[in-house]
Amino acid sequence: MKIAVITDDEQSISQHFGRAPYYLVVTIEAGQIVQRERRDKLGHAHFANESHATESHGADPRGHGFDPDAQNRHVRMAASIADCEVLLCRGMGAGAYESMKHAGIRPIVTDIADIDEAVKAYLEGKIIDRVDRLH
Repeated sequence: MKIAVITDDEQSISQHFGRAPYYLVVTIEAGQIVQRERRDKLGHAHFANESHATESHGADPRGHGFDPDAQNRHVRMAASIADCEVLLCRGMGAGAYESMKHAGIRPIVTDIADIDEAVKAYLEGKIIDRVDRLH
């Protein structure tokens, strides 16, 4: 099993999915982390110069991040972790959350900042998905 975590420093979970520069992908075998791999993550900085012709803030009743341009960006952000079952973060938009689910990746918004602690909580079934923190 592989779990992706958004991070700035490979130690802690970033608070913002769109701004984090990396994924830390941990491979789990027999309930233990056996491998760590940093992968570059597309984010706000990568998309700054792109046209957002169909982006319509507030037009979709579901909120920001559901327009076609945003959904396309989310698909591209998920491509580098397509081999992962789970994505841990400490904050993300509702559109990104739904996009990850559609990509077959279970997003979890957690209060836990430490990567190893969060992975352990997930593996033990003790992690809480704080969907109330979606924006």
